[in-house]
Amino acid sequence: MNGATGDRAVAEAAAVLGGAHEVTLLAHIDPDADALGSALALGIALHRRGARVQVAFASPERVPESLAPLDALGLLVPPAEVTTAPAVLVSCDAAEPRRLGRLARLLDTAACTVMLDHHATNPGFGDIQVLDPGAEATVVLAHRVLVEMGAPVDADVARCLYAGLVTDTRGFRTAGPAAYRLAAELVEAGADPAVLTRTLMDSHPFTWFEGLGGALARAVLEPSGLLHTTIPLADVRRYRPEEIDSVVEVLRTAVEAEVVASIMQVDERRWRVSLRSAGAVDVAAVATALGGGGHAMAAGFTREGTEQDVLAAIRAAMPHYGERSEPNGGSLHDVRHHP
Repeated sequence: MNGATGDRAVAEAAAVLGGAHEVTLLAHIDPDADALGSALALGIALHRRGARVQVAFASPERVPESLAPLDALGLLVPPAEVTTAPAVLVSCDAAEPRRLGRLARLLDTAACTVMLDHHATNPGFGDIQVLDPGAEATVVLAHRVLVEMGAPVDADVARCLYAGLVTDTRGFRTAGPAAYRLAAELVEAGADPAVLTRTLMDSHPFTWFEGLGGALARAVLEPSGLLHTTIPLADVRRYRPEEIDSVVEVLRTAVEAEVVASIMQVDERRWRVSLRSAGAVDVAAVATALGGGGHAMAAGFTREGTEQDVLAAIRAAMPHYGERSEPNGGSLHDVRHHP
């Protein structure tokens, strides 16, 4: 294989997967519905064609509770149990090898590697690169491969694909006509939009309201239009990833915010940052400058240091930072000056 891309890559991926007897599919670390949905949709279809299938991700130790029902056939295995030299390895929704965590080493030991991704910041990796930044979600690419394979999209596969599509388009807010057509096809195949949307996007335990209240109370809107909050390590350990990751989606509703940053403490001096843009700022460029990546409207990175170090890095990476003298209106904490 030689790094084929585009339609030819879809055809090559379908040929390799369709003829494979053993396939290992990886979602990125801290998997979301798009990453895990892509891996499981392909995995379920391949399993039903007779292949031996493993689906895995490097961390955390357990699958997020809201995503667990997608694993209808029990294909998920702990990273320690993944084959060390897969015949075929598929990377799903990882914008770069580093996003596979410690399982990235399998890219070097696999006989053939297939990469499916839709991040514009993806540098390209793998023998077969099914890479399309124009796709709303990686599940769109997984669906293309399934169609090329002639694999039936049954209810279990449809649920996985719909889960990735509805979440990565923010409930179809950023979806184009093709995504709506795909959604209709998946619903006809057995995906239940009401059940999936509630499970994936609209369900949180009552105890989370205290944590959310704290995150909102710590939120700061700066004159540049940067709105940020910090989630301390104690809360990151106390609440599910589903709750922690929802904070940035609440903050992005502030009309005054140009860029939203949810700064999550994952160790004493280690921070994971989720960025969202109102449209004027390409947060993928900001994240890439800080060692991460993503999309123009949604991106992220991980950084060592103090909270103030992280904030300073974000400010430095934002274009034209500080040129706005005032926010567009009142907000939680209106910061007028910075040291």
